[in-house]
Amino acid sequence: MYSYAIQALSSACSKRHRQVDATSEPLDSAAIQQEHLLVDMLVSLCRFEWQAGYQELATALFQAEVEFSIFCPSLLLTEQSKLRLFEHFWSSNGARVGEDGAFGWSLWLEKEEENRHKILKEESSDDNEVGGWTGWTEQVSGRNGDSIASANTVEVDVDREGLDEEMEDENGKPEDDTEAMLKLLGIDVNAAASDEVKDTTTWVKWFEEEVSRDLSQWMPTRKAGEFSRVDEMGEGEDEDQLSSVVLFEDINRFLFSLRSNEARLSLVYQFIDFFGAHMSPWTSSNSLSWSEKISSLETLPDSMLENLRSVQECLSKSDSVNSFSLGSLLSGSCDISMRTEMMKFLRNSILLCLNVFPRNHILKEAVLVAEELFVTNMKTCEVATTPCQSLAKRLLKSDRQDLLLCGVYAQREAASGNMKHARRVFDMALTSICGLPKELQYNASLLCLWYAESEIANSSSRDRDTESSSRALHILCYLGSGLAYTPYTSQSSSMQILRARQGFKEKLKKIQSAWSHGVTDDQSAALVCSVALFEELTNDLPGAVEILEHMFSSVLPGRKSQSHQLELLLNYYVRMLQRHHDDLTLSQLWKPILEGLQLYPLNPELYRALVDICNHRMTSHKLRMMFDDYSRKSPSVVVWLFALSYELSKGGASHRIRGLFERAFAQDTLKNSVILWRCYIAYEIDIAHNPSAARRIYFRAINACPWSKKLWLDGYRKLSSVLTVKEMSDLQEVMRDKELNIRTDIYEILLMQG
Repeated sequence: MYSYAIQALSSACSKRHRQVDATSEPLDSAAIQQEHLLVDMLVSLCRFEWQAGYQELATALFQAEVEFSIFCPSLLLTEQSKLRLFEHFWSSNGARVGEDGAFGWSLWLEKEEENRHKILKEESSDDNEVGGWTGWTEQVSGRNGDSIASANTVEVDVDREGLDEEMEDENGKPEDDTEAMLKLLGIDVNAAASDEVKDTTTWVKWFEEEVSRDLSQWMPTRKAGEFSRVDEMGEGEDEDQLSSVVLFEDINRFLFSLRSNEARLSLVYQFIDFFGAHMSPWTSSNSLSWSEKISSLETLPDSMLENLRSVQECLSKSDSVNSFSLGSLLSGSCDISMRTEMMKFLRNSILLCLNVFPRNHILKEAVLVAEELFVTNMKTCEVATTPCQSLAKRLLKSDRQDLLLCGVYAQREAASGNMKHARRVFDMALTSICGLPKELQYNASLLCLWYAESEIANSSSRDRDTESSSRALHILCYLGSGLAYTPYTSQSSSMQILRARQGFKEKLKKIQSAWSHGVTDDQSAALVCSVALFEELTNDLPGAVEILEHMFSSVLPGRKSQSHQLELLLNYYVRMLQRHHDDLTLSQLWKPILEGLQLYPLNPELYRALVDICNHRMTSHKLRMMFDDYSRKSPSVVVWLFALSYELSKGGASHRIRGLFERAFAQDTLKNSVILWRCYIAYEIDIAHNPSAARRIYFRAINACPWSKKLWLDGYRKLSSVLTVKEMSDLQEVMRDKELNIRTDIYEILLMQG
């Protein structure tokens, strides 16, 4: 399925690329959109392969496409010639992106050419058998890239008539439902059990070994130079080795060329996000890439966990009941060693990509955070320094004019509590900005906003008379006045504040004109936030609110919904209101959140604010009615996760929580949500303590989502007390039939026990 779709769209893009080459015209918006769609399809394929247990293939697909599109040599080649050239690289011993020693396909090719010329000089001049690039031939198609196409979803119609908030206990369901589910999976409940495995503890040990291998075997095994085709492998090569070695013929049908910088950046961003690195928001929550990511979740990403954890902390302060979090229900999905290796892999990858996108602050922040996690997990950092300090200094040494690198580095220092050092870095960057080119000076708004926000966060009080607030105002006065920056020594004078206010008015007029034509960027959004913060510090909240609402009104609704900068601005607006929630009426707090959820129905920060405000100002019944309303109008995993998190944190009744799960699965868009099924099973086991109900839900879940290996393994993790030996054996056989990647044979466990 993915193969045909990607090839068809890639063919259309290649045709447009040839037209562009012939006419020297830039790519139009339709062609760029096609490239974005290709990237999204590749990410969906990688996610599908990863969830089915083929982590090595998913990693290799990402590596191959990044090398093919980001680090391709600057040669005028047809797509077929480019593929033949890439085959030579992929089948060689050359390090690929993310691996130690990788320097990109293009540079690797240059070094290979240099080495070839050296060999030619050393050999006799009449040796005609030394071949060049033209000696390559196309490989015969071999292994099927759609490795788990047979794991298509088995649709199951579950009778949900009569489900409401007061639904009856799951114990009332007949066992015939479970037997029907087993038959749909192809399991004969009446067949005799095998005599080989005597008890469930053996299967639990198999599960533990399988999970351990899944966590460690996510990088492709390198066998370069030993063979280049499947039919060249010896008979001794077993299936495990075949699955971990990703050959060129496994990935060549999914490769495509990208011309636009927007699509190439999207590929890099989604590659980094896929492997769990911290990423500043770079796309709207209305984008296809975001909605696909949310709908296919198996576990909670860090950004979502942070928002849900904030909800639980907010509710636990006001309630004395025993509360549970969704994060705790799904804990144990990743171990430290895997996380550490992934952070090293991402650090190497991002550093390589920075050669192509040298002054990209989103990539710079991601690589610093990856370095922090890697060094911290390795336990090699000193207490007195931030783990990313040495890497940040090395990057700054290679480009001393990179102001945004200074900014993201100073933010990491401030977040670690090293505010004095953060101030030195910020001050150094702002002091040197006047001597830089105009295009670099344009980044001053981002730098000043980050600095001012770090100062506000450093203040332990909302009082505007604190030193941190005075420092923040000093920074914003510099940005508004346009004068040369000087480090803070004393409070800003009334004349400096007046000059800054006049300067901000002129700047806002220019931004409003650009925004009315649909032109938004990070720098202009940061400037608007800076002006709002300036008004908050000098004239209190009403002036800041007026500025933000005025700027929002200058953009058409259709353009608002697709701009991630305006979505970030709205999030900033809501956070500002929350800082003053004690001084505002409910309607003043309510209006921007409701309008925001109409524009961005998948925005987690808005739902977090919704719960926070409702918890202080409304009854539980009113908030539940609102969640019900949003779940009908804009059904999504995000809405249900927050609704469930609210009930769990409040210690909600079991019939209400079960009712939420069942209503979610009654919606077509959510009946195949792996994360909701996993939460439901975990709830019944860990909170409701109802293993028999969890067993029935488990069989429904694997019928609805047969591609998720993690979901199948939840049966061995959580249901070993209620599943029989025969059922566990049958489940493993069905997993193999569905072509999920099983790494451990049960006979290995029996041999270890024997």
